[in-house]
Amino acid sequence: MAEEQKARAKTEQAKGKLKEAAGRVMGNERLEAEGRAERSKGDARQAKEKTKDVFKH
Repeated sequence: MAEEQKARAKTEQAKGKLKEAAGRVMGNERLEAEGRAERSKGDARQAKEKTKDVFKH
């Protein structure tokens, strides 16, 4: 389960970066903001999983 969550976090981060870059290139502020939000969500999920790993051992 933990590996699945880590993969999900990486996917969210990658999608967020892509959306953010696409929004910047197209001049679409909404898409850029969505990308930043999605990337932040992935960052938070990754931090949570890392914290769980620390306490697991």
